[in-house]
Amino acid sequence: MEWSQVSYHYDGSFAGFLCCVFAAYLHKEASACFLGPEDGRFSLWPEREIVTEQARAKRVYQSLDKKIGVQGRQLVVNGFLTCLPEKELALWEFLRLGYERGPGVVRDLTDDRVNRLTRAVQHLTGEAHLLKGFTRFSEQDGLLIGEIEPKNRVLPLLRPHFCTRYSGESFVLYDRTHKEALFYQPGRWAIVPLAEFHLEQPGQEELDYRRLWRRFYDTIAIEGRYNPKCRMTHMPKRYWHTMTEFQTEQKGLPS
Repeated sequence: MEWSQVSYHYDGSFAGFLCCVFAAYLHKEASACFLGPEDGRFSLWPEREIVTEQARAKRVYQSLDKKIGVQGRQLVVNGFLTCLPEKELALWEFLRLGYERGPGVVRDLTDDRVNRLTRAVQHLTGEAHLLKGFTRFSEQDGLLIGEIEPKNRVLPLLRPHFCTRYSGESFVLYDRTHKEALFYQPGRWAIVPLAEFHLEQPGQEELDYRRLWRRFYDTIAIEGRYNPKCRMTHMPKRYWHTMTEFQTEQKGLPS
């Protein structure tokens, strides 16, 4: 039986996507398009509005371990955090394949549906790894504040690292790209949408610490081995404008 093609409108959440998967198997539909709340595209296919129901999302989530294994389930969870174009469609195609073939599907990198998703997740985890070292925090009124501009939604992957590293502190890490923030107090954390986030001007003590950090960074540099291309390989330039060592003395803006 050939499945009919439809366009799913959902709330943009991972639970909402799982409800789309539930609806697809319930109605024998193959989604040709997934549209989130801020997606302005028009669809040429029949449209179905998907309401997020936690019970349905939980059923699909629990089926992942059974059908595609722990590794496959983690690939789906992390895949939803990537900046892969049409990621929902890529995840849907992978899931259909995985439900047919079982846990071994994750090893079939000759299949573009598996390889494409795997490469996207590798990009996600690689970016998160870099940001563990490239993220800079400033102190404001006893609170540590940091900002990042990642391509992927890396906050869920960064959370365990920074919540462990600063377990006795309170901090906020804001993702400018996806407009969400990780809030942490000892023993409590939350990742929440945050449309606007504005830093106050740093105080004198914070400016002094930034100056010391820049001086340390400049001091350990070896002038005879200055190699801009090599530095950009290990420290991509797109991260520089949120890093203290590349900011100006006066305003803390990118140099």
